[in-house]
Formats: sequence, C-alpha cells, structure tokens
Amino acid sequence: MGSDAAATSAANGDSSAAGAAGPLRVASRSNGATAIAGLRAGTALSRVASSPLSLWIAFLAVHLVIGSLALAEGKGLGDVMWVYKPWAQLAAQGTEIVGVNADWVYPFAAIVPVMLPLLFGADNYVGGWLTMVLLLNAAAFAVLIVGREPRRLVTGWWWLAFLLLLGPIAVGRLDSVSAALAVVGVLWLTLHERAAVVVLTVATWIKVWPAAILVAAVVALKSRWHIVTTAAVTSAIIVAVPLIFGAGLHVLSFITMQTGRGIQIEAPVATFWMWQAAFHVPGAVVYYDRDLLTFQVTGEGTVAAGSLMNPLFGLTAIVVALVGIRSVRRGTPYTRILPELSLALVTAFIAFNKVGSPQYITWLAAPVIIGLIYQGRGFRIPSILVLITATLTQVIYPYLYDGLLVPLPIMVAVLTVRNLMYFVILAWTIGALWRKRHADEAADDLLPAHAWPFRAAPDAHPVPVREIG
Repeated sequence: MGSDAAATSAANGDSSAAGAAGPLRVASRSNGATAIAGLRAGTALSRVASSPLSLWIAFLAVHLVIGSLALAEGKGLGDVMWVYKPWAQLAAQGTEIVGVNADWVYPFAAIVPVMLPLLFGADNYVGGWLTMVLLLNAAAFAVLIVGREPRRLVTGWWWLAFLLLLGPIAVGRLDSVSAALAVVGVLWLTLHERAAVVVLTVATWIKVWPAAILVAAVVALKSRWHIVTTAAVTSAIIVAVPLIFGAGLHVLSFITMQTGRGIQIEAPVATFWMWQAAFHVPGAVVYYDRDLLTFQVTGEGTVAAGSLMNPLFGLTAIVVALVGIRSVRRGTPYTRILPELSLALVTAFIAFNKVGSPQYITWLAAPVIIGLIYQGRGFRIPSILVLITATLTQVIYPYLYDGLLVPLPIMVAVLTVRNLMYFVILAWTIGALWRKRHADEAADDLLPAHAWPFRAAPDAHPVPVREIG
C-alpha cells in the first residue's frame, strides 16, 4: 500500500510538473511567434519605407493634401491670387514689368516663376502655380532619392514630413520655387559643382536667401574661387537681361524697397511689441501696410529696432562665417561644415529679419537635407528642431492667423515659442561648428554617389569620408 501511494504521489507530482511546464512552453511559443510576427512586420515596413514607389506615392499624397488645404478658402494662396497674378498680367500686357520699368521687392529673376502659371490661362493661374511648384518639387525629389541610398531615402521621408507639417504656405509663395532649386543645388554641389552654383545663383535672383548657402560653400569647399567666379558670371548674365531693356536702377530696387519697411508681426524682433499689443499697452498697435500688403506692429522703439536688424544680421553672419573658417583651418571635413554653416547662415537670415514671413521656414529644408545625407543620425537634432518650427508655423499661419491680428495672448505665446526656435537652431549650429571634432566623428559621413539627371558610374556608391584622399 505504501509503495502504491508513493507511486501515485510521484505520478501526481510528475503530472503537476508537466502541467506547470505546459503553460510555460505555450507562453514561450506564443512569445516567439509574436517576436517573429513583429520582425516580419518590421521587415515589411522597412521594405515599404525603402521603396521609391512608396516615396513617390507619399510625395503625391502630401502635395494633394497641402495643395487642397491651400485651395480651401484661398488659405495660403492670397499672394498668388492677388499679388503675383496681377504682376504677371501687367507684364504680359507690357504695361508694367516689375524689375524693369518699375521698382520691385524681389530680384529680377522672380518674374519667370511669376509669369509661368499664365501658360495655363489667367483663369487657371492658381492651378498653374500649384502645378509649377509640384513639378519643381518633383524634380528636386527625384534628385534627392535617386540611387536608393538609405540616407537619401530617409531624408526623402523627412522632407515630406517637413512639407506636411509646414502646410499650405509650403506651396503658396515664391519661396517654394527658390527652396526647390536650393535642394537641387546642395545635392549637386559636390558632384557637379558648376551646375550646382548656377542653380543656387538663379535661386538667389528669385529670393535672396540662397546666397547664404553659396557663402557656406565658399567657406567650406576648396574650390571657393571657382564657386565665386561661376556665381559672378551667372549673376552678370541674369542682370544683363533687364539692363538691355532699360531697367537701370530698377534692377536693384529689391534692396532699397526692403530697407524702408516696418516690422512685420511674425518677425522675432516684433515679439516684444506683440506682447505689448496683446496687453493693450498704449502705442503698441498691429496695423496693415497697404503698400507692402503685410501686417506690421508699431510702438515705442520699433523704428530704431527695425533699423538695427540688417547690421545685426551682418554682424552675426560675419561671426558665423569666421567660426566656419576656424573649423576649416582645424581640418574639419566639409561634410561637417557645409550643412551646419548653411543652416546657421540661413537661420540668422530669418532670426534677424524684420519681415519674418511664415514661408521663410521653407529656407531651412535644403541645409537639413544635405546634413542628413552627409551625416545621417549626426544631424538628427537640427532636423527635429526644424520639424517643430514648421509645425508651430502652421499653427500660426494660415488657420489661426487672425488671433495674431487682435492679438490674443495665447497666439502671441505660440509665436514667441516659434521665434525662440530660430535661436535654438542657431545656437546648435554655431556650437556644432565651434567644438573640436574628433577624427572618428566624421569617419562615417557619406558623400553621395548620384546626382540625377547626370550619369554616374554603374558601380557608383556612397563614399565614406575616411576613404577620401
């Protein structure tokens, strides 16, 4: 009996152990299956993300969304409808050609993208404008993602996110044209330098800001005199066109017309008086400038502050350029200078600008794009900061812009944070240029191998900086 009881007990014990082990094995199989499923899902997602077809579908979707938002009640397309179109029609009629027989706020080459949408007919000018921007962005996007290099594909997704977060204003101003050209220019710069400099110079004669990228290239690259010469020759050819038609000093009117304007409400320098206006401090008022078609702020000291902006920008640009030169002399590779220096100069252009329009955020895309391609994750901090700045800008314009015209304290608070982001980005870039770079930090920076539509060698591949020379 005792032996049977022991046997029964042992049998029960074995049964209990097996029963306890059973759920563990089931759980283990379940966890393994989940891990495998997750791995497969991650692999599938990675395949989709690295597919050029997926990127092009996303590209069209993003432009459809922001284009539709821009068309909704004309949000973001006011200048296109009420400013660009009349300029184009007057020029087509020969009545008044801005930059030739009349002063203009933009450099002369801007007349080309202003007039091109007329090819679709005056009644379809807005649709023509959006189509033109779509095609320009598509060309820049093709240059960006060619060759299926991983960093370029990731950067393609970043640019689409940037456009979506910035919203309708990303396609509704002349800055959209110059931004697309600047993206092409920075991508070509180390592969087809002459073509890149020509494109960047043309972009500068549409909106002045790409000159900052040219300055960064002159500092960072050894072929600086070739860059200067190419830019000078291209500029001479562009300027010769209006001069032949008797433009005279009208060709430089974009410089003088900007100097006399007041402080626009979105500009960083306006923040102090916007808070005063929000709390009804006597003398601080938001008003509409009918000549320049912008909302500006006035108050005690605004005239003096406005007059200081250009000198402050000039001083900042000189300091930033000197920091860049210091980095060059310390042997820092240009993959660690060109993106940071470009972003610093462009950001300074915005931060110390008394205009500060929301479309200026598009300027930040090109420096970030080349930074992500050269450095990968090493440029993730400024890329995130720029995305945050773009998001805050869309909150401000166009949907809640009326809240700044009153102005409401909550909207002034959002504006303040957005404006502070410029200085955060500027501080990061200057800090990155200043600090000593270890040799191994830039060792994994990659130089792009492709520059569509130019031919590349069949076996072309990105080259790590450590293999150069």
